[in-house]
Amino acid sequence: MEILLGREEINPDKPDNDGRMPLSYTALNGYGGVVKILLGWQEPNPEKPDNDGRKPFSYATLKGHEGVVKVLLGLQEVNPSKPDNDGKTPLSYAAWFGHEGVVKILLGRQEVKQEVKQEVNLDKPDNDGRTLLLYAALKGYREVVKMLLRRQEIAPEAR
Repeated sequence: MEILLGREEINPDKPDNDGRMPLSYTALNGYGGVVKILLGWQEPNPEKPDNDGRKPFSYATLKGHEGVVKVLLGLQEVNPSKPDNDGKTPLSYAAWFGHEGVVKILLGRQEVKQEVKQEVNLDKPDNDGRTLLLYAALKGYREVVKMLLRRQEIAPEAR
């Protein structure tokens, strides 16, 4: 990897036809070591969205890669609550696919950073009107539903 990145014609921030960068693919596949290498090499932009508005962080949460989630959360510029073009946040992807560990990490971050305005609105629906709780309940992810119901911000009777 380092040999490729050392070549002048290689651009680790260059997107494919769908707008996805190498960092998005490594996050999607859970290659934490490669994510660290790419982040250390000429600063690729971890907040650069693809054509669907998804960023590398969303891909890591979509697949439940806790190690990659933690690495990306360690970057100051990563906004864990930024929705994609469909209004889905990284937390909604984690809830939708039942990734308990990632949901726990993101909810824990929410508790610690209550004063940060960019953090996730836990009860805000996406463009289809679906909330975090609805995604978890639709798929029968009991533990994720329990975690969400413990939060005061979640209003199960709202919709």
